[in-house]
Amino acid sequence: MSRGHRRELGVLIRRVEPDVPLPTYEHPGDAGADLRTTEACELAPGERAVLPTGVSVALPEGYAAFVHPRSGLAARCGVALVNAPGTVDAGYRGEIKVIVVNLDPRESVRFERFDRIAQLVVQQVERVRFQEVAELPDSARAEGGFGSTGGHAAVGGVSGTSGRAAEGGRTGGNRYASVVSDREGQ
Repeated sequence: MSRGHRRELGVLIRRVEPDVPLPTYEHPGDAGADLRTTEACELAPGERAVLPTGVSVALPEGYAAFVHPRSGLAARCGVALVNAPGTVDAGYRGEIKVIVVNLDPRESVRFERFDRIAQLVVQQVERVRFQEVAELPDSARAEGGFGSTGGHAAVGGVSGTSGRAAEGGRTGGNRYASVVSDREGQ
């Protein structure tokens, strides 16, 4: 495959609303195709609404679509998505709807019919088989999460290691967990 020519995935799409524009990529290389609302709506500060997009899709098995916020709406108007990213599973055939919230503390935000409200990113996803173990293998990060790496003035003084590692953690390097239950074939 030559540079600049990407393979495109065929996705079946149905207009629930006959005159809604189909999702489009505004620029070459964009990851998300813009979704539009079919309903006008005004949100006061702190209000949320479920906005229809007028389209439904049939994704191939092994793919999912993720509804992401639009950065321009977030920066200019304080609009966010309540469940970002929203997940559209391959088996879902209903209309894609977007849960928007106005996070601006003072100003209302108004959406007109066919305004771009979100973007749809289609990705290949893996189906996994969970394998239960008594312990997980060690890693450099261990149980560190929720700001454990610092990097923000409000975090002040938090080291890049989890409490467990800071207290000595485990020794012995690569210690692999034993399998408690192998559910393969079930």
